[in-house]
Amino acid sequence: MDELTLVGQSQLEQARQSPHGRAARLLLHQNMLRQSLIALTQGSVLGEHESPHAASLLVLAGQVQVSTESGGMVALGAGELAEVPQERHDLMALSDAVVLLTTVTGI
Repeated sequence: MDELTLVGQSQLEQARQSPHGRAARLLLHQNMLRQSLIALTQGSVLGEHESPHAASLLVLAGQVQVSTESGGMVALGAGELAEVPQERHDLMALSDAVVLLTTVTGI
């Protein structure tokens, strides 16, 4: 089992203990680049928020759904990668899930 999988499992256990059903850990912060591991329990939501300048979401385990304020929606499963929409959006866990969020900020 690789280190990322172990960290994901640990974060998911923390999310299960959290009243909000989520836990996150910053893995890398180098200048404008950030990578965060986010664990969400089924039904948990990261409420609507602004997009960074550029970002991608890689689902490591489970299934999630990204919804935009304009009505767009995309479901992603384990192993799927997508760009984060360049508009306000939210993220909901369709099952217990672990995602790797890569962002470029501060441009």
